[in-house]
Amino acid sequence: MRPALTSRHLLLDVASDDVRLDSVLRALASAPRRRILELLADQLYNVSEIAQRLEMPVSTANLHVNILEDAGLLITERRPAARGSQKVCTRAFDDVAVVFARVARPQGEMVEIKVPLGSYVDCQVRPSCGLASTTSIIGLFDDPASFFDSERIDAQLLWFHQGYVEYRVAHRLPPSARLESVHVSCEVCSEAPLHHDEWPSDVTASINGVDIGTWTSPADFGGQRGMLTPPWWEDHNSQYGLLKVWQVNERGGWVDGIHVSDVTLEQLAMTATPYVRIRIGVLENARHVGGVNIFGRGFGNYPQDIVVRLKYG
Repeated sequence: MRPALTSRHLLLDVASDDVRLDSVLRALASAPRRRILELLADQLYNVSEIAQRLEMPVSTANLHVNILEDAGLLITERRPAARGSQKVCTRAFDDVAVVFARVARPQGEMVEIKVPLGSYVDCQVRPSCGLASTTSIIGLFDDPASFFDSERIDAQLLWFHQGYVEYRVAHRLPPSARLESVHVSCEVCSEAPLHHDEWPSDVTASINGVDIGTWTSPADFGGQRGMLTPPWWEDHNSQYGLLKVWQVNERGGWVDGIHVSDVTLEQLAMTATPYVRIRIGVLENARHVGGVNIFGRGFGNYPQDIVVRLKYG
C-alpha cells in the first residue's frame, strides 16, 4: 500500500529521545537536499536523473541522497539498468513538523505510565489476528489462542479484526491529589488483508468500562516501511499507524483535542479500584468494523508503548 499523501507526516519532539531528530535536521540544513525532496514530490527518479535535473555532478547527488536516506527522509531501491543497477529514490514524507516545549506550561502535575504492548490482562479477538515481536511472529497467524501465549509480553505489534485488548495500570497519585484528566496514547491503524489505502475502521478506547470516544482510522498503512519496523517484516504487511490521544476530563471525552463524548471523570469511578482498566479495540456494533493494528516501541513510526498520563492538581 502506498499511504495517502495526507498521512505521510513526520512529527519530531525536541523534548523526546527520538534519535532521528539530529539526523533529520542536519539533512534538511542543505539547500540542494531540500531541492531533491521537492523534485521527488510526485515522481520517482534515479540518482543520475536527479543530478541532471538539478544540474549537479552525479557524485554530489549520490552523496546528498545517501544523507537523506540515512535520515529516513528518502527510500531507495536498487533496480536493474542497462548497465548494472540503478538506485531509484522516493520521498518518505510530505512534511516534517518539529514540536518545541511550550513556554507556558499547563498547571498541575502528571504521572506518566508506559504500558508494554504485550502486558494486557484480558482480550477477546477475532481473526484476522496475530502478534509479532521485533524478531519473529508470536504463536500462529489468525489464531486467537496465540494472544495467550507466554511470549506475548514481547509483542511489539498486535492486530485483530474485531474485539479488544485490556490493560490495567496502577492508580497511584499523591495523597490529597485531585485527578483532573486521564490521557491514553498509542500508535494505531486499521487491519486489512495485507494493507489497504482505503480501509476505515472505528477504534474505540474505554476506561473502567466506559467508552471515551471512537476514532475512525482511514487506512491500514503499508507498502512504505515504518521507521522502526524490523527488517524481517515484509513490505506488503502493515507498516505504521498514526499516533492518537484519547482524553477524558471534567468537560468530556476527547480524541486529539476534539470533543467526541460527554463522558466525564466522575463516571469513571476512578477511586473504586487501585488500578485503571484501559481497553482498546473495535466494537462489534461499530459502523466500520475494519480491525486494528496497535504498535509498540519496536514497530511503526513512534518509539513508544501505550502511554497513560494521569494529570492532577
